[in-house]
Amino acid sequence: MRSIKMRSLVASAAAALSISGVAAVVSPTPAYAIAVPPCDSHVDYWTDVLLTIFRKQTGEAGAPTRLTRAAAMMYLAMYDTDISLGTPGTPYIAKVAKTDNATYIPTSNFDAAATTALHNAFPSFDLSGYQSTAAKSCFNGEPGPDGFSSQLGLTAAQNVINARANDGSNNTTAYSPQSNVAGQWRPTEGKAAVSPNWGSVKPFGIGTSTQFRPPLPGGFSSMSALLTSKAYADQVNEVKAAGSATATPDQRTADQTTAAYFWANDVDGTYKPPGQLLKITQEYSKANPGSNRIKLFALLSMAMADSAIAAWDAKFDTIIDLWRPDSAIEESQSDNNALTTPSPAWTPLSADAAGNHFSPPFPAYISGHATFAGAWAGVMKRYYGTDAATFTATTEDIHASGVTRTFTSFSAAAQEDALSRLWLGVHYRWDADYGLSTGDSVANYVFGNRLR
Repeated sequence: MRSIKMRSLVASAAAALSISGVAAVVSPTPAYAIAVPPCDSHVDYWTDVLLTIFRKQTGEAGAPTRLTRAAAMMYLAMYDTDISLGTPGTPYIAKVAKTDNATYIPTSNFDAAATTALHNAFPSFDLSGYQSTAAKSCFNGEPGPDGFSSQLGLTAAQNVINARANDGSNNTTAYSPQSNVAGQWRPTEGKAAVSPNWGSVKPFGIGTSTQFRPPLPGGFSSMSALLTSKAYADQVNEVKAAGSATATPDQRTADQTTAAYFWANDVDGTYKPPGQLLKITQEYSKANPGSNRIKLFALLSMAMADSAIAAWDAKFDTIIDLWRPDSAIEESQSDNNALTTPSPAWTPLSADAAGNHFSPPFPAYISGHATFAGAWAGVMKRYYGTDAATFTATTEDIHASGVTRTFTSFSAAAQEDALSRLWLGVHYRWDADYGLSTGDSVANYVFGNRLR
């Protein structure tokens, strides 16, 4: 990506701005538009916009599946725009041809690419005005999209949109949980399954959704063999102790409790789990830009989007849609395992803003958090050529306000992210372990085969 000096937003959206000595008035943002974040660079500006949109999403619209898809579309549109503007590299879809005698302003094209992709992914949000806001307020006063000046970005984004048409993301076929079968997932807190068909969505970078499908939990080939095993009992009893809302310090340390909430970001109003990883990437790559930050975000978002598809395939599209720990612990009288004991009053540490304990509305195996973390660390260590990296991360979880945590490697952060779900009481250890390995496998493939 070209290095273009940015300047900060110095007035509100309704204030008059001086652009190249000419007074201009920016219209008030539309009713459903998001607030304009501070402007540092193209990728930072649009990452801030993207995370603001993430915070606004609720229910199915805020599922990590849909958020990672949107992120990949935006960053890949920006990446192909960068390649079309002249940065050396292999495009994701295609290099857009320039028109003779046309002027192509980089800022306008990045602006157009991001806005077009986001409008497609979030059609209910009015993003009109963000092209001019970005170009005029953030990017040295260069003019906004005008004719061919933004055509590369518009076309690059439309290419990505066309590639995602009929990708299966709009499949609303209802999921019928087998709530009468021990071990199979059943809704907790009465919430229906979220994104139950996502395992059939067309991937961005890997070949198929099943390409890196993990083995069934514990390697067992049937639910009966799984439930009656010592390995299963060990998994259940571990989370029963370490993930309980009432766990004692010898069962879950104070630091593990902090980490559990730090990585959660499960409630509305946060940037959600994918957003936290994008924010960490944004902050780390500002100080350590590497060769091309747009390419980094393109690879990362592609791997995370495909990790969501792989994780949801494992959750919903195998013979075992594993129940959450709260169901396993409350109903263990039905597992025919003498090593587990039912505790009907047990609740996980995980809680919403009102303090109500809950589990996310989809099967346990594998962990989405862990799969995203594995993909994130996998891309980061390959992009930077080392796993050794010292950085401090932040969170938006309501139970960890103001908390920061410092790590000395990408893998260490990913490992803690994965295990945090055990301490939160919503996953078993094998959900975390196989999630990490699945995410890393996706990252390895994407990094080695895409955008080369």
